[in-house]
Amino acid sequence: MKARLYNKYVNEVVPALKAKHNYANVHQIPRLEKIVVNMGVSASLEKGAIDDAAKDLSQITGRKAAISRSRHDIANFKLREGQAIGCRVTLRKDAMYEFFDRLVATALPRIRDFRGLSPRKFDGRGNYTFGVSEQTIFPEIEMEKIKRTQGMDITFVTNAVTNEGALELLKLMGFPFADK
Repeated sequence: MKARLYNKYVNEVVPALKAKHNYANVHQIPRLEKIVVNMGVSASLEKGAIDDAAKDLSQITGRKAAISRSRHDIANFKLREGQAIGCRVTLRKDAMYEFFDRLVATALPRIRDFRGLSPRKFDGRGNYTFGVSEQTIFPEIEMEKIKRTQGMDITFVTNAVTNEGALELLKLMGFPFADK
């Protein structure tokens, strides 16, 4: 069975975008390609910090987190080549739509004083990235079991050519943007 949000995309969003912009080909219609969730962990923390972050990220996304390692030695940051510096998960297809649905429906409304996300965080190529200051907004994380609060970056990668097309796609899918 397909995700609820995927059915909304096929049945409501695609016809609305096609009618508004008169796309000649169905492949021109913007769509979500993937969602990347990234947690950067300070290299100076104890060794268990990266494992805790990977475990939390795996609980949040339902996928095993890949550990990111440094490529270079940087003395000023006390960083050595090959040292673990973060973890990430890339979500595609059904897992992506399920995560998007849980993020919009349960996690974002749990942010204190939440009034929507800024529509100015697009990168110029139709991708949207925003940061979350702590992982406790997700209901999968148990407050008693976390040792440290950890922020994360969430990137929505679309195949939209412009920022306006991606903004319209995310708005129609129910993403909570703040009013300008």
